[in-house]
Amino acid sequence: STANAPEDDAPNRYSRTERTTYSRYSRDANSSGSSLPSNTLENRIEELERELAKERQENARLMKMAQDKEELIGKLKEEIDLLNR
Repeated sequence: STANAPEDDAPNRYSRTERTTYSRYSRDANSSGSSLPSNTLENRIEELERELAKERQENARLMKMAQDKEELIGKLKEEIDLLNR
């Protein structure tokens, strides 16, 4: 059950990150909105969204690897216990 705990936190972590990124971006846009055209900001947002999607995929891949390794460790511990008996 502990292996699933990080996955349960993932949606909350992402939403917090997105809110932080959005609010930070909004502040930057408001403070310098006159110096940057809106299409530049839209392009930057799209770029950051693509980067976020890639990072989410990498995070999911790494979480799956960690979970697989935890399962393997559990199986190997069971095997060690059997061999010790």
